[in-house]
Amino acid sequence: MAKTNYTFEKRQKEIAKKKKQEEKRQRKIAPQGGQPQNDQPPLPAEETTTV
Repeated sequence: MAKTNYTFEKRQKEIAKKKKQEEKRQRKIAPQGGQPQNDQPPLPAEETTTV
């Protein structure tokens, strides 16, 4: 039987949590400024990095 990779699962959970927090932050900013600011540079995509 394969061994579970807990560090991978933990990292994926952290990435999802950060994404959710960022979306929530954007929703909070949108009503105050009228329009959401989409001209911000995207966050670095750590999951696409290969070593």
